[in-house]
Amino acid sequence: MAEQDAHGRSNTITRREFVRSAAATAAGAAALAAAAHYAHAAGSDKIRVGLVGCGRRGRDAIKNCLDSSPGVEVVALGDLFPGVADALGKGLAAMGEKCKVAPDRCFSGFDNYKKVIACDIDLVLLCAPPGFRPAHLAAALEAGRHVFMEKPVGVDPAGIRSVLASAEVADRKKLGVVAGTQRRHQAAYVETIKRLHQGAIGDVTAGHVYWMGDYSYYPAVERQAGWADMEWQVRNWNYFTWLSGDHIVEQHVHNIDVMCWVMKGPPRKCIGVGGRQQQTAPEFGHIYDHFAVEFEYDGGVRWASYCRQSANCSNRVSEHVAGTKGMSNCAGYIGGPAAWNFQGEQASPYVQEHADLIAGIRAGRPLNECRTVAESTLAAVMGRMAAYTGREINYSWVLKESKLDLMPPALDLGASLPPVEIAVPGKTLLV
Repeated sequence: MAEQDAHGRSNTITRREFVRSAAATAAGAAALAAAAHYAHAAGSDKIRVGLVGCGRRGRDAIKNCLDSSPGVEVVALGDLFPGVADALGKGLAAMGEKCKVAPDRCFSGFDNYKKVIACDIDLVLLCAPPGFRPAHLAAALEAGRHVFMEKPVGVDPAGIRSVLASAEVADRKKLGVVAGTQRRHQAAYVETIKRLHQGAIGDVTAGHVYWMGDYSYYPAVERQAGWADMEWQVRNWNYFTWLSGDHIVEQHVHNIDVMCWVMKGPPRKCIGVGGRQQQTAPEFGHIYDHFAVEFEYDGGVRWASYCRQSANCSNRVSEHVAGTKGMSNCAGYIGGPAAWNFQGEQASPYVQEHADLIAGIRAGRPLNECRTVAESTLAAVMGRMAAYTGREINYSWVLKESKLDLMPPALDLGASLPPVEIAVPGKTLLV
């Protein structure tokens, strides 16, 4: 990756360089300190952390990580845009000994993740937009770093295949990987789904998952004079599928992950609809603002999935499952002969996921959530593809045969991109 130009923009990096050599770029740093790193991570209370992606979720994630356990300190920060990491480093300085980010450990440019990973860290938090996640994950694991990665972990089948390959690397190297699907670390969910798996509601017959909410949490960014296509889209990443996966993937994956958790795996096929009703202005890019998808499992068990980002509407964010002997909200309630309500205490799941990751690292038994979050993400991607194209889609086809790869051929903030096109069912091709 070349240095930034006078306007703070990075010169071109090709897709081949970004995806295929992402892991190799970190290998040199890993070779210098691999043996010492593994011993340090398993045998010391000190965990040195780096952050990639200093936006809102990255800022929250680093604070959650620092709050999760004693002996954790942040030492390196990276973000695409100049000055963002530096500003966060100054803000974190108020945390005293927990923040030891020197000015020369604040990085920018498309290659900022390589520079963070090359620092003397045990754990890296990957919080850049989801489209970059597969390459960032591959590089981190190749360098021998434990990983916390935000959800979703990709936006297309090509990226998910990369994440599944990374899961094998993490297993082989005994590296911890935890994802931001925090319900899997929330006590009420954990205990409820454990009971469901033990037969508390009998055999599952149907389910529903919802993320029907507002889009105010994701304010759209209007294009400014002088911004090329690439810069505007990255700054406005929630509204472009190659960066976010659309909100069914970026947001609703939380609920779809609960479905996959209850069912012990991804669905067999799906069919869906969607479109745009409120988010029609140019700043909303080309994503849909609502989806309805039916996911089907073996035996004909069907789950209905509803997600929406619309203002001034009734909202619902929840999961529900019915069985032959009862029902559950998956989050602390079971109805029927085995009726039960969760009564325990719950820590913040956003903090608990980091605590669980770090506890596993220190014990020498690191968690690896790569596969489960990859499967849930691909289920969400499959739902989006079904709604975009109007086609019924099989999970095995998406996993093994789909050629869809949304990453642009080169990453350059000054680059022009093809005209934005909104998917039209019946016209948009299934790739």
